[in-house]
Amino acid sequence: MNDQDHFKFSTGVIAYPIFFVLTIWLVFWVEVRFGFNFSKLGIYPQTLKGLRGVLLSPFIHGSVQHLYHNTIPLFVLSMALFYFYRRIAWKVLFFGILISGFLTWYIGRPSYHIGASGLIYVLVSFIFFKGVFAKHYRLIALSLLVIFMYGSMIWYVLPLEEGISWEGHLSGLVTGLLFALTFRKVIEKPERYVWEQTDYNEAEDPFLKHFDENGNFIENLNQEVEEEQPIVNYTFKENKK
Repeated sequence: MNDQDHFKFSTGVIAYPIFFVLTIWLVFWVEVRFGFNFSKLGIYPQTLKGLRGVLLSPFIHGSVQHLYHNTIPLFVLSMALFYFYRRIAWKVLFFGILISGFLTWYIGRPSYHIGASGLIYVLVSFIFFKGVFAKHYRLIALSLLVIFMYGSMIWYVLPLEEGISWEGHLSGLVTGLLFALTFRKVIEKPERYVWEQTDYNEAEDPFLKHFDENGNFIENLNQEVEEEQPIVNYTFKENKK
């Protein structure tokens, strides 16, 4: 992918987040409609059976309120991920789910941990630290925006409220930071114009050729070139023997 592909809107930027959000809503609808209880498919720490929740827990939610609180940040942050970090977006999502889920399984309390909040913390942490490490003005602005919108989430990585998986939040925060360090050299760059390229040559620019040395615009460049060329007359003599 070249530099011109960065910071450009595409259908995937909004289609993938919508698909992900619709999937978790569909799972919740199936659970309610048919009377299932998917909570037991979540992460149950330090048990072999509980490992299945590493992949399944982000799609399982305990209530409409729980699902609603995760829907908006998940949609907004995943859109930002696919827009600004398109090359590594799927890696961050997939391995973010795996690593944060496994960390939750390792450090969590003996209870079922469900919900996409762990992945949300992965995205918040990654987008913030990646922008800081990149030192690019657009990405730094994105980092500041993320902190402005979701900075208060930092308190939920501590065991302050009963019934909230602070272990999942902490695991997501640590995972996002690790990804920002791992992909530190993968810095997206905005589109650069031709004259911003290092190998740009003004003399070869077809647009600038329409201006003379005084800055006057040459309306008919081909005609001017023909007039500048000297006229040479050739005379043919008959060769008499």
